[in-house]
Amino acid sequence: MEKLTIVKVGGNVINNPEALESFLTDFSALEGNKILVHGGGKRATQLAADLGLEATMINGRRVTDKTTLEIVTMVYAGLLNKNIAATLQAKGCNALGLSGADGNSIQAHKRKVVDVDYGFAGDVDGINAKNIATFIEGGMTPVFCAITHDGNGQLLNTNADTIASTIAVGMSELYEVSLIYTFEKNGVLTSVDDDDSVITAIDSEKYAELKENGIIADGMLPKMENCFNALSKGVKEVVIGNPTVVVNKEQLFTTLTL
Repeated sequence: MEKLTIVKVGGNVINNPEALESFLTDFSALEGNKILVHGGGKRATQLAADLGLEATMINGRRVTDKTTLEIVTMVYAGLLNKNIAATLQAKGCNALGLSGADGNSIQAHKRKVVDVDYGFAGDVDGINAKNIATFIEGGMTPVFCAITHDGNGQLLNTNADTIASTIAVGMSELYEVSLIYTFEKNGVLTSVDDDDSVITAIDSEKYAELKENGIIADGMLPKMENCFNALSKGVKEVVIGNPTVVVNKEQLFTTLTL
């Protein structure tokens, strides 16, 4: 079975031109089959503020009304996605910028209202692994933004970590998949103020302990849930680290196992 590396880049890396440029240089040098998934929430929040719109966040998640959906689609699927694709092309990586609607790659549904109405937020149902594999086999590197669709013409705003995890699970039927989450930290930390306090290995038991002790909390919780979900459904390896981890395994980073 061929290997496939799926890398999710987010956090402050997306908003820092130098850091993003450096990451894309490393990603373009990564050998073999690969997919990039990117976020961009802070850039979307900034544009909304520039337009006089205040982002509404509940439990760390964005409420996506109609206007917000237009903004995140412009930022994620347009500005960021195409700039990333263009930069990768300049570095010799044949990038193909995609939303979930393109090639019917990622199907989702509008999140059901339970306690909170998140508007046009999408929860992923699945991916079209064969179509995505066709792009890869054609010598292209898919670059996915955090926009999906419901199959009925409605675009949806979807968590990029979840998209990366779901793509990894779906593609594991065709490839031996490694999933790498990159952000501005060196990995999962025991102290957010100490970048060297990396927990190098976390299994399910260790995760439960760290969560109970409040060491893993807030925004890291959904990321970790996505990681363990991927591992439980066939993904071979999950790593969390800073952007250079895609090419440099000599540094500190976190490896997750079941």
